[in-house]
Order: sequence, then C-alpha cells, then structure tokens
Amino acid sequence: MTDPHLTTYDAPGAARAVILVLHGGKPRSSEAIDGRSASWGRALWLQRSIAARAHEAGVGVWLVRYLERGWNGGVDRAADARWALDTVRATHGAVPVVLLGHSMGARVAVHVADDPSVRGVVGLAPWWSAQDPVSTLAGRRLVAAHGRRDRITSFAETARYVERARPVARSAELHDMGALGHYMITGSRRWHDVAADSALEVLGVHADP
Repeated sequence: MTDPHLTTYDAPGAARAVILVLHGGKPRSSEAIDGRSASWGRALWLQRSIAARAHEAGVGVWLVRYLERGWNGGVDRAADARWALDTVRATHGAVPVVLLGHSMGARVAVHVADDPSVRGVVGLAPWWSAQDPVSTLAGRRLVAAHGRRDRITSFAETARYVERARPVARSAELHDMGALGHYMITGSRRWHDVAADSALEVLGVHADP
C-alpha cells in the first residue's frame, strides 16, 4: 500500500461530523498492518460498537489503518492521520472531526490535533508522555479515559498530560475507569459508552429526536 487504509461507516444523508478512530501500535516496528492486527481489530470493534449512536446524530465513524505498526518517532503515523483528515475533507467538506484514539492512537491524535477540522481529542488508555505537545490542543477539547490496572500505558502520565493541557485547551478532563486494563476487553461496554458519549460531546452534536 502507498496510502493508509480507511474503513468508513458513514451516516445516511449528509454528514454533520466525523469521528476518526486511530488504533494502537508499538513503539518501534516497520511491520505492515493487515486485517490480522490485534490493535486494528480492537479499534474496528470500537468503531462498529459506536456507529449506531453516531449515525443517530448524523455523524460518520472512520477508522484509519496505518501503513506500519510502529510509532517510530511519530512522523509517519502523523502523516497517516493527516492523510485521513484530508480525505474526510475531500469526501464531506469542512465538517468538524473528533479524533478518537486508543493507546498509540491517542498519541497520534494529539500530534495532529492542530488540523483545522479537528474539534478535539478523545484518548482511551492513551500513551502520552512529557514529550508530547499540548500546543496542538489550543482552543480544542481533550477527554481522556484510563484504567488503574493498565500495565502498558500509565494512568499517572495521562493525568499529568491532562493537567499540562488545561491552560491551553478549551477544556481537559480525565475519566478514571477504575480497575480496568489497557486492551478494553474487560468492561468493553463501559469503554464504548465513554468513547461515544465523549466524542459526540466534543463535537457538540446530539441524536435527532
């Protein structure tokens, strides 16, 4: 592949907005991603689970599959996400977008949140550190959700990132998911509810009566 892959679940009619899902990965890997990827598969489950609620609000749900599995310094994964944002605009025009990222996907999200279409970031079990920017969140909303039993990424680092973002972002909040781990298998319904609620709230859209 020369471009990332997109799985698109568009709402009937003209899209009011788009939730762009960004999946997890590894710190370093040049391995190509295919349909057997566990991280991509988990994000596909998330996408499918929130699509009906999003469609009720006129919101499409798109999932990016990166060209490679690794963060690898971030430049290429950010390019994958920016390509997807350009594709949203080419398809739907300048509709608002919320970036919904799991683990490394949340890291990708905060690196590209300065895109003019982006209204905010929702990070699930995010992989954030002191090296990740908060300037990209200026005027945007940030929502994080993290479990205390996560052994892959750090609840404490997420809390520190949210605090750093508060003076810059329009709003920044952290949902404590309690005794839940990283992969969002246990408590999957809670994760999906937080994802859908937060994404639609960031977009400021609601289901039609």
